[in-house]
Amino acid sequence: MASGLEDVKEALKAISLGQAKLLSAVETLSQRVAELEKEEDRRRPGSSGTDGLKRTETPLAGGYTPSPSAVLPAEAGTQSPPPMAASPDFKSSFSSRVVLTTYPKQLGIRPLPLEWGAADPLQRGPVTVSRSPSTIGRRNAIGAHGGSYSIYYALALASRELRADHRPDYTNTEPAVNIGPFPQWGDKKKIVAMDPWGHMVPWLFKDIIEKENVDLRPTIAITKAHMKLPELEESVKNGRLVPDGKVCLNASGELSVTKFAVEPVWYLPGVAERFGIDEGTLRRSLFEHTGGMYPELITRSDIKVFLPPIGGLTVYCFGDPARMSDPSKRLALRIHDECNGSDVFCSDICTCRPYLIFGIEEAVKEAQNGGSGVVIYFRKEGRALGEVTKRGEDRASDYFKRTENIAGVKDMRFQALMPDILHWLGITKIDRMLSMSNMKHDAIVGQGIPIHERVELPESWIPADSRVEIDAKINAGYFTTGHRMTEEELKTVQGRIWEE
Repeated sequence: MASGLEDVKEALKAISLGQAKLLSAVETLSQRVAELEKEEDRRRPGSSGTDGLKRTETPLAGGYTPSPSAVLPAEAGTQSPPPMAASPDFKSSFSSRVVLTTYPKQLGIRPLPLEWGAADPLQRGPVTVSRSPSTIGRRNAIGAHGGSYSIYYALALASRELRADHRPDYTNTEPAVNIGPFPQWGDKKKIVAMDPWGHMVPWLFKDIIEKENVDLRPTIAITKAHMKLPELEESVKNGRLVPDGKVCLNASGELSVTKFAVEPVWYLPGVAERFGIDEGTLRRSLFEHTGGMYPELITRSDIKVFLPPIGGLTVYCFGDPARMSDPSKRLALRIHDECNGSDVFCSDICTCRPYLIFGIEEAVKEAQNGGSGVVIYFRKEGRALGEVTKRGEDRASDYFKRTENIAGVKDMRFQALMPDILHWLGITKIDRMLSMSNMKHDAIVGQGIPIHERVELPESWIPADSRVEIDAKINAGYFTTGHRMTEEELKTVQGRIWEE
């Protein structure tokens, strides 16, 4: 019996070695075919080879072969695209075959090792998602870099504004400040919605990029900037902010800030656990309700990481960033979810911009007092329902009703993943939480980060017409030290009508 098992193992080993040799041969032939095609393009009169753009081959799931005449079985996951109407002199930069999906252990599929939650970045491995010819077989993640902006990247390639073979040059792009690593980075239960090593990719994995010709890109950027808002100048004039030349720079209220921009990177088993569902259900729902955009959510169960097509977040840190993780320093924190109408265009029907400005002021004061002030801005427009779906009501008692009638739910921000950024920043406690949201509070405390004080928006900061919004939220469970209205009282709170 043992001898028979050994024979099987040896046979499998021989097959594996044979496949490796075949793959190497196919890759060599593919590269040669690509070179010949490029030479032919350059020689062809009127070809696109004269415009400085290289033709890009689409590698096939059954092995890397850009030849248009290749015949592959259906299970190879390829299909010929429909014919495109284009001007006679416009030559597509893509081959005539396209990879729809891949499968585990398929010929040519050799994902780079990725051990989510490993404390050592080299042991953890890089998040690899590019579908470029040299990288598609090495991917260990589904999706695309840039979140929702990946569509613009595709348009730039299709319209030839961007070379298909472009590789980033990371000269002088190192993070402006050092952050971490913290013990939380090595805990797969604490960080499941971002890559803790995402800001160091070009330097940690330089050898893989250069020696293995793999396209790896960062998902976090760290820089320094100045912030200038008209309300802050008023804050200085009114004495609420005092210029110190370090945090608040001058009489116009200009602020010095360290900025951390983060793209989402989801570790699917961890995300599923946060929501109390199984990974298979999560994968199926993501596949179905993104219009089937990512079939490998279904076919590649071996890939556990997904870069979703959604907005990310930005951290604005006031004062020394090292103080954020120092338990001996006080921390004031505002978690803010995007509201374009109020944040940018100053609509007075909600308290979003007033609370944002209040949060910035309080964060600055904490930093000036020797602590740390942090404002985190999430792209979750319209309670993550979007501006088109979100509807308001001019009566507090029915504030959420129109939205819920359309979307089936009044709020889809789901704060379960929000605390990941706090873990990444090394935050272990919050002295002053500048938020009234019960969902945000519960999500943070549920992740083991205590909140010592909750600070609601002062009455003087609430625009008259936003009473509808704030009273409706308080009635729905938002934190307040003041009066919580009854349903009958809520019916009397009404905003101005459209004609006004």
